[in-house]
Parts: sequence; structure tokens; C-alpha cells
Amino acid sequence: MRNVYLDNNATTMVAPEVRDAMTPFFEELWGNPSSIHTFGGQVGKYVEEARERVAALIGADPSEIIFTSCGSESDNMAVRGAVEAAGGYPHIITTRVEHPAVLAICRYLESRGCRLTELGVDSKGQLDLDQLKDSLRADTAIVSIMWANNETGVLFPIDQIAQIVKGAGCILHTDAVQVVGKLPVNVRETPVDMLSLAGHKLHTPKGVGALYVRKGTKLNPLIHGGHQEGGKRAGTENVPYIVGLGRACDLAAVNMKEEMIRVKTMRDRLEDGILATCSDVRVNGDREHRLPNTSNVGFEYIEGEAILLMLDEVGIAASSGSACTSGSLEPSHVMRAMGVPFTAAHGSIRFSLSRYNTDEDIDHTLKHLPQIVKRLRELSPFVQQVGARRE
Repeated sequence: MRNVYLDNNATTMVAPEVRDAMTPFFEELWGNPSSIHTFGGQVGKYVEEARERVAALIGADPSEIIFTSCGSESDNMAVRGAVEAAGGYPHIITTRVEHPAVLAICRYLESRGCRLTELGVDSKGQLDLDQLKDSLRADTAIVSIMWANNETGVLFPIDQIAQIVKGAGCILHTDAVQVVGKLPVNVRETPVDMLSLAGHKLHTPKGVGALYVRKGTKLNPLIHGGHQEGGKRAGTENVPYIVGLGRACDLAAVNMKEEMIRVKTMRDRLEDGILATCSDVRVNGDREHRLPNTSNVGFEYIEGEAILLMLDEVGIAASSGSACTSGSLEPSHVMRAMGVPFTAAHGSIRFSLSRYNTDEDIDHTLKHLPQIVKRLRELSPFVQQVGARRE
């Protein structure tokens, strides 16, 4: 059976070049980079080389890169660190469609006494920038707004957001986990103060990420206990994975332009094929301003989980939303915030591609998906009720 992986916003396969770059640090160069002896100390230069590569991909200075364990840690470090550095119980601004890693820490801090504003979105998943302007206050410690939504791929106008937030003298953090490696990022041109990224979204193993922190930004550590990462993140560095992240950033820089075109072409062919062969479907989110690899399609009157299970039977992996919340039976918080009708929200499927996908993958999906939708519709009591009303 052919295996087709279309869940790359959840995680990506490890690039062979990344695996090869990591191997020596399991077998020969396994010392602690903080050790003063040569065996350990020689490893430290590879960590710094990786830091330079990550910085180069996003236009940062290497000293502004802090290695973490994942995007969620980076998000928590940015939000909580900025709030604690501000002192007291300041104001926080985020959006209702953020990744749970941002929403959860913001809501936790609200439960501890901070004031929280969650900005809404329209039916396309876009923000009202006037609402952002009106929400900024003198005591706003941090504004955390994602660059691209992990479920719909919708891109927020981060340059305009940065101008508004920085114009008010506030700190701006962006969760760019889904953007880095897929679209050009330059923090010198887009003046965000902090930016989160995760290695496993750009073809490294799970377990490494980074937080960009602009020089001069006040940030308290999330993890205490050692001098590592400029005193901002204690703990012995995960050298093999950090090296792998550096190599993945090199690959992303080389392949990005070609990927943006080729992957988008495949995504559009998949999406157009679904719309042409399946009735009562809708594309969720802004079709113009979104990631080149992501399509979120709502199939009315059938359950998304049932679609995923039947796709899995024919070797196709997709998702009903964020992998961090896919165990929930409730409609996605992103779909709810966008006002997607209940009948479509429950049947929304995210297809997310990578450079390792092929035209044959799209052919295989378009061969099986319409049949699956047809079978489920025949079994759906919702479809039968609608059909009866139409008659």
C-alpha cells in the first residue's frame, strides 16, 4: 500500500542530511560542551556554528538565538518571561486562534492576576488591526500574535502588526513555528522582539527549538540552574539536535524558493481536485494570504475523524487540526473563532505538504478521498435530514 503523508504541520520527516549531520554527536563527539577539558569543550564550537545557521535563516545575530526543547517551550518562555520581567500583573494581548502553547500560558497568567485581551478574527481568519490598536494599553507587557495559523495556514500581516505594537512601545512576540523554513523571514526588516521556531517543523527530530530575542528585550528565564544559553535557559545543550537544527536551516535556505512554488502547485491541485469532485465542501480561511503548503477543507455533514480513519486505511495521513488537541471531540477553537458552521467545523480536515511530497501523492489522495466522502455521506443522518428537507 502506498503511504502518503499530508500532515507536515504536525511534524516532518527527518531530512537525510540532518540525520547524517547529527550522527557523529551520538558516536564520537558526545561530550558536554560546558566541560573545560578538550573532549567536551570541542563540542561547543558545533553548537555555536548551529546558532549562526539558525540566525542566518531569520536574519538575526547569533547572540540573539536561545536554543530550547521545542516551539511550546519557546512560546512559554517568551510570554511568561516578558510578563515576569515587567513585574506585577500586567496586561497581555493575544488572539483567539493561537496555538495552545500560547493560549494556555496566557490564560494561566490571567488566572494568576494578569489582564488578558484575546483578539477575534473574521470568517477568513484575519485580524481586525483597529481592534489591536484599541487594545494596547500603558501596562501591556507583551503582545503575542502568530505569524501563520497552524490549522488554516492563514498569514497575519506581521509587518503591519509590528508597526502598530512597536509604535505603542510594547514588546511583540510571534509564534513563527509554521513559517520558518517555508517563507522568508528577516527580523531586521520585521521588527518583532521575539520569535519562536521548532525544529521538527523543518525536518529535524522532535525535541529542539529556538527563541529569537532581540538585543535589549527584557526577559526572565523559564528554566533556572545553569549558565547555558547566555544565562537565559539552563540545562546541558542537546548537541546532536542543535546541530541537526542548524543543518536543517541551511537546507531550508537553499530549498525555500523552489519549495514555495512546487509545494504550492501541489497544494492547489489537491484543493481544486477536492472542490471539483466533492459536493458541500468549503476551504476554511483566507485562500490568498496563507502558507504555500496548507489547505483546510470543511466537508459538511460528516465527521472529520471518520474521514481521517478511512484515509488512514488507504495509507493517507492528514489531520483534523492541531496535533496538540486532536484528541478532543470538540470543534477546533480556530474553526469556532472563525464562525465556521457547526456542520463544516466537525468535518474540517487539514492537508499540509512538504518538499518530500510528490504529484503521485496528490493523485493517490484524489483517487480515494471522493469515494470516502461519498460513503460517509450515504451513512450520515445529517445528509438524510437535509435531503428530506430539500424534497
